[in-house]
Amino acid sequence: MSALGSKLRQLEGGRVSFKCPGCGDWHMLNVSGQGRPRWTFNGDGDAPTFTPSILYRAGHYIPGSKGGCWCDGPEDADFKCIQCHSFVTDGRIRFLNDCSHDLAGQTVDLPDLTYPEA
Repeated sequence: MSALGSKLRQLEGGRVSFKCPGCGDWHMLNVSGQGRPRWTFNGDGDAPTFTPSILYRAGHYIPGSKGGCWCDGPEDADFKCIQCHSFVTDGRIRFLNDCSHDLAGQTVDLPDLTYPEA
């Protein structure tokens, strides 16, 4: 894993990742290689653009999830149920209105990588 510009991490297998300021999780995208689905990427680690949109779901937001949910666990647990849906264009992330976090409907800059990441 290494930095790819100021905004992205380069991962093995043709993937890149960025820290999402909306949900606080790392979003990993296949941009080359055999992984699916695959996003197009402009190759710019300082002002990345990915298409199509990025949809990240966890917990009860995952279609077809059965049984108990993460959000039924202890209040101090590190996991959470989330839906994060966005477009990343020229280093800015536009959150769609179906996001379950506080940045839904807003557009903000992707954060710069900081090391070490917590």
